[in-house]
Amino acid sequence: NIERIGEILGYEMSKVFNHKPHAIQTPLGLCNIELMENDLVLCSILRAGIPLHNGLLNYFDTAENAFISAYRHHGNDPENFEIVVEYLACPNLTNKTLILADPMLATGRSMLATYEALKPYGTPKEVHLVSVIGTKEGVAFVEKHVADTVHLWIAAIDDELDEKSYIVPGLGDAGDLAYGSKLQH
Repeated sequence: NIERIGEILGYEMSKVFNHKPHAIQTPLGLCNIELMENDLVLCSILRAGIPLHNGLLNYFDTAENAFISAYRHHGNDPENFEIVVEYLACPNLTNKTLILADPMLATGRSMLATYEALKPYGTPKEVHLVSVIGTKEGVAFVEKHVADTVHLWIAAIDDELDEKSYIVPGLGDAGDLAYGSKLQH
């Protein structure tokens, strides 16, 4: 279902992109269509973001792809954490449209850490942050820390976070839902 939500969000997002007229020849005649002009790069946070990424890729099938690992490191205190970004594979983002996909926008900290980690890869023309579920707190945090030109696309907003900063009621761990639970070390 997360993949389908990605397709729906991709469709809605495509409405704000630039389009140009284009004529194509069909077996029965000429047809005028609109083609999207934006050069897209889809970037997802590994594991949890893959189904959302695939849904977006189903819609934007000519997009370039980027992948990043970002996770919560709790250390000795389960209620406090830092965001750790380790792996990043990304094409040049200069003058392109970046779509950053993370299924859960809880605190907004992983989205911001990912956004910041992508800066050395160039300055995109525009940035779209895509989530399945977010919180008011996460949205406010992201809006406070990113440029005004960054657009948020969120399928649903839940009201609160619990003491561990998980979305309530949310959907649980998006990566575990898609791929099964993982061992914690």
